[in-house]
Amino acid sequence: MQYTRLGQSGLKVSRLCLGTMNMGSKQWKPWIFDEAESEPIIGHALDNGVNFIDLADFYSTGVGEEVVCNVLHRLARRDDLVITTKLGYPVGSGLNNGGHSRKHVFDAIDDSLKRMRTDYVDIYMLHYFDSESPVEETMEAMNDIVRMGKARYVGVSTMAVWQFAKIMNVCDKNGWAKPINMQLQLNCAYREEEREMLPYCKDQGIGVSVFSPLARGILTNDMKSIRNQTDFFTAEMYSDSASREIATSVARVAEARGLPPAQIAQAWVLRKPEISSMLVGADTTAQLDSAIAALETQLDDEEIFEIERNYTPCDPITDYTVGKRIPRDPRPAEGRFATAGTAAMANAG
Repeated sequence: MQYTRLGQSGLKVSRLCLGTMNMGSKQWKPWIFDEAESEPIIGHALDNGVNFIDLADFYSTGVGEEVVCNVLHRLARRDDLVITTKLGYPVGSGLNNGGHSRKHVFDAIDDSLKRMRTDYVDIYMLHYFDSESPVEETMEAMNDIVRMGKARYVGVSTMAVWQFAKIMNVCDKNGWAKPINMQLQLNCAYREEEREMLPYCKDQGIGVSVFSPLARGILTNDMKSIRNQTDFFTAEMYSDSASREIATSVARVAEARGLPPAQIAQAWVLRKPEISSMLVGADTTAQLDSAIAALETQLDDEEIFEIERNYTPCDPITDYTVGKRIPRDPRPAEGRFATAGTAAMANAG
C-alpha cells in the first residue's frame, strides 16, 4: 500500500480509501451488502494496508455507519484508522433533520458517533454545499465540533469552486478549523473538476479524495450488474455517447495490456499528482485487488490519448443536474489504436 499526507495536514492516509456506500441495509437499496457480506471486503482492505474509511450518515439511513463500524471494532484498532463520515442529506423525518444548520450539525455528529460507537471521527465532512444555511453558521459549528474533540479535522464534498472558496475565506477570517479534504467525483468519463477545483485545491494545500473512479461502474464494461440495472443515477449521469465511447476506449487499452478495464480506469485516476486518495467501493475482494494493482500500473502516452480522446466538456454531474445532460461527440482514434478492434463491449448492455 502507498500512503500520503492529506494535503498540507499532518494526517497520513492510504492512497486507497474504502468506500462504504454499498454496505448497510438492503432495505435502502437492493445492491447493498449486509454486515456478514461486508466483513470479508473490509477485512481484505485492512489486510492490504487500507487505513482510510469513508462513511456517511445518509448511507442506508444510518445503518451503514453501524454495519461498517461493527466490523471495524472486531478487526482493527481504532487508533490505526482514519474514519470520515458526512452529514447533510436527511436521515429520517423532521424539518431540521438535514442540511448544515448549527442544530443539525450538532445533532448529526452525536447520532453518528452513537451509531459508530466511537468518541470521535477523524474527518467530519459536509456532504454538499447547503445554500439555505449561512456559511458562517455552518463553519462555526464545525469548528466547535473540532474544539470539543468530536472530530479531529473537517472536510467537504461535491460543490462548486466558488462555494468552497467561500467556506475557506470564512474559516481564514475567523481563525476556524479549515477543511483539509475535498471529496469529489472524477473519472475518465467526468473530468470537469480538472478545470478549477483540482488547481484550487493544489494552491490551497487541500487533499483530494476521488469517488466514482469507475463512473458508477460503466468503465468496468459490466452493464449487467445489479447496481447498473437498479441505480437510475448511472443511466442519468453516464448515458451519453461520449461516456459509452470512453468506456470502449478503456476496454481497448485494457485488452491490449491484458488487464481488467477497471484497473486501467483506476490507474488513470491515480496517476494524477493532485489526487491524494481514491475511493474503492468494492463488491468483491478481487475488485479491491484490481485497485491495489492500479497503484503500480503506468499508462503510456498513446494509452492516455486513447482513453481521453472521446472526452468533451459537459455540464456538472451532481445530484442537482440529473436529467439535464448535454450529449457529447467523441474524436476519432489515433496511433496504434486507430485500427485496433475490440470485442470488450460486445456483451455490454
